[in-house]
Amino acid sequence: MPYVPVAELKDYVGKELGRSEWLTIDQDRINLFAEATGDYQFIHVDPVKAAQTPFGSTIAHGFLSLSLIPKLMEDILVLPQGLKMVVNYGLDSVRFIQPVKVDSRVRLKVELSEVTEKKPGQWLLKATATLEIEGSDKPAYIAEPLSLAFV
Repeated sequence: MPYVPVAELKDYVGKELGRSEWLTIDQDRINLFAEATGDYQFIHVDPVKAAQTPFGSTIAHGFLSLSLIPKLMEDILVLPQGLKMVVNYGLDSVRFIQPVKVDSRVRLKVELSEVTEKKPGQWLLKATATLEIEGSDKPAYIAEPLSLAFV
């Protein structure tokens, strides 16, 4: 993660911070997520039945793709120098635009949207995170994750 002086955080608002590396969403990852959450809907875990849907294959759970935000964003989001910890503070909005088909490669584009000092030493960072799918004009989703940084 890039660290900047607290006074410079607002200089990054409205700017694209970068893109993550590509990550392949394979069936093993989808199956492990199904096991972890108990969501075994056939469109995620049954390639034969899913092939007969308009998707043509299994697709990743929407929440699986969302759960990738912290990992994909970790080397991109700017954080204040002197950081003690950063925690997930939630999401302001999420819009799923299209599903992530099995074996697709995805990456996260991150823009810093807002920086607010909630309390002395606590900075709320709001980003716009767009999950891009390789070879597609439309992203999988656009989300607004919130991170609370403690300095």
